[in-house]
Amino acid sequence: MRVCQTKQELRLAMADLRSQGTVGLVPTMGYLHDGHMQLVHSAKSECDHVAASIFVNPTQFGSAEDLTNYPSNLDRDLKMLQEAGVSVVFTPTPDIMYHPNAQTIVETTELAQKLMGELRPGHFRGVATVVTKLFNLFQPDRAYFGEKDYQQLQVIKTMVRDLDIPVEIRPVPTVREADGLAMSSRNVLLSPQARTASIVLSKSLDLGQSLAQSGASTEDITKAIADMIRAEPLAELQSVDLRDAETLEEVSGPVTRDVVALLAVTFDPVLLIDQRVLTRKEPS
Repeated sequence: MRVCQTKQELRLAMADLRSQGTVGLVPTMGYLHDGHMQLVHSAKSECDHVAASIFVNPTQFGSAEDLTNYPSNLDRDLKMLQEAGVSVVFTPTPDIMYHPNAQTIVETTELAQKLMGELRPGHFRGVATVVTKLFNLFQPDRAYFGEKDYQQLQVIKTMVRDLDIPVEIRPVPTVREADGLAMSSRNVLLSPQARTASIVLSKSLDLGQSLAQSGASTEDITKAIADMIRAEPLAELQSVDLRDAETLEEVSGPVTRDVVALLAVTFDPVLLIDQRVLTRKEPS
């Protein structure tokens, strides 16, 4: 496995790798878990070679404290990627990734402003910009992203479409712990009490799916999910939204097509997100 710290090292390594077949890219911010490794496994099953990046991108964080507290263990991450058969890993620092006088950004103007974009202004601008840079540097055939970050996935798919970037975006289903909590690098920051309380996220999504199947309206489903989360003393609900699963446009009334339930909940001080596509009730 070749570990590259500079852009020039990466370009040379990727030129060699691309000459040997198709390449799947797995962009990460490190502190890897089984969810990340599922992305790697999916890439290995569809591509000749897998490349990855480990970069905690400062431009997508809303506060310096959140960035400082983001967990990191590079040696452990590299060992996991090597054992999984990854061929090339890019591990830049911010001063390598960004020119000191950088002034160019990439933004999906509508998607970046709603939902999590409203909760975390500038977040998706940072995501879209850094992912565009990674696509330019790696030039992969496919790139793999988890469905847990559902809005991020839609932002990246829209960006690739609008800018004609020759990369196929491959979504990978959310990987969960045995008790249902979606795997996230942030989970390690939870106190034992908050970790126990956090399963309310998946339980509330289970409730949402059950209500969707029973023919409940989107308004009733939203309220039921919010009420369940608010009933957990350690959970501070930031947002719960039901949106069209493809466009993320607002929906109302009975669930007549697939909708996605999007959650953002703080377990002081850790912000967790989760999602599930709620399938509509089939007509009898």
